[in-house]
Amino acid sequence: MDLVLKGRGVKITDQIRRITEHKIGKLSRIDPRVTRVEVEVTKEANPRIDGGHRVEVACTTPRRVFRAEAAGEDVASALDQVIRRLERQITSYRGKLRDRRQGHGLESLS
Repeated sequence: MDLVLKGRGVKITDQIRRITEHKIGKLSRIDPRVTRVEVEVTKEANPRIDGGHRVEVACTTPRRVFRAEAAGEDVASALDQVIRRLERQITSYRGKLRDRRQGHGLESLS
């Protein structure tokens, strides 16, 4: 799995890289077909905006791209929210694929 980290207004430190690698590792356990994950960390300079950090993630699989974004006081909290959203998207999609393979579509309900 390729991990691409980008920073806008934020320097990507070793600590941010370690935290990101650890949390993104959960996604590869849910769906081992994940080939590429792009993470963009942005520092919002406007004090009126909730949460100073925004994290956007694009998770690429062979057939689909899952995207999520979140804002938080620090990078770790925003990353937690993003991972939660991506986990929900991926598990929902895999459930739909499993149901389609097992023949649990609408025609079996009749």
